Amino acid sequence: MTNATDTTYTYADLPGLMGLMTGDEKHGPAATSTLDVLWVLYDRVLRVSPERLADPERDRFLLSKGHGPMAYYAVLAARGFVPVEWLPGFGSYDSPLGHHPDRTLVPGAEIGSGSLGHGLPIAVGTALGLRAQGLHEPRVWTLIGDAELDEGSNHEAIAFAGPAGLDRLHTVVVDNSSASYPRPGGIAARFEAAGWSALTVDGRDHEALYGAFTAPHPGRPHVVVARVEPKSA
Repeated sequence: MTNATDTTYTYADLPGLMGLMTGDEKHGPAATSTLDVLWVLYDRVLRVSPERLADPERDRFLLSKGHGPMAYYAVLAARGFVPVEWLPGFGSYDSPLGHHPDRTLVPGAEIGSGSLGHGLPIAVGTALGLRAQGLHEPRVWTLIGDAELDEGSNHEAIAFAGPAGLDRLHTVVVDNSSASYPRPGGIAARFEAAGWSALTVDGRDHEALYGAFTAPHPGRPHVVVARVEPKSA
């Protein structure tokens, strides 16, 4: 994929693209924890492109972990959704790239996000809406952080989606040990108890991520717990 300058970017270019974004409130650790998940999704899984932003048959990706969007913006730039030239202005007064993504300003952003606990419920509603419209091919993906599972709204969404059989719904939980009440294996077990298909993988292993993202899960929503190094700051 190329961007507006016809430059081809790879995963190896992402740290440099992230490095163009400076200033306070970057939430660097939160962003870096999602980098590999985002790249594998946009490079190999999601059926969406800058040319398909209005296509009703596109996949929908909802970034719930929107308080650390630097990696998201870097990946969107690498894949041609936004100009690389926007990155140095990140967070400035007149930049479309705010500290939280704004769907009205950022091409490719499906929701405005940053308030934790909203993305998964919105994804459930999106999957239900697509089903009601008879659109059965588009898949809905949402990326949340493990600390977001402290929010009760997520558990209501988890409890509803399994029995509803929302098999076009996919969730990625980036686990950087930020949750208040964790226990080993507890994230996957919570989803499985509600009827989800669940896999836990190394969140830095691209082949493991791809295999988990594309694993079959007929009749059930699917969650991938991507474990990364503990948050240090």
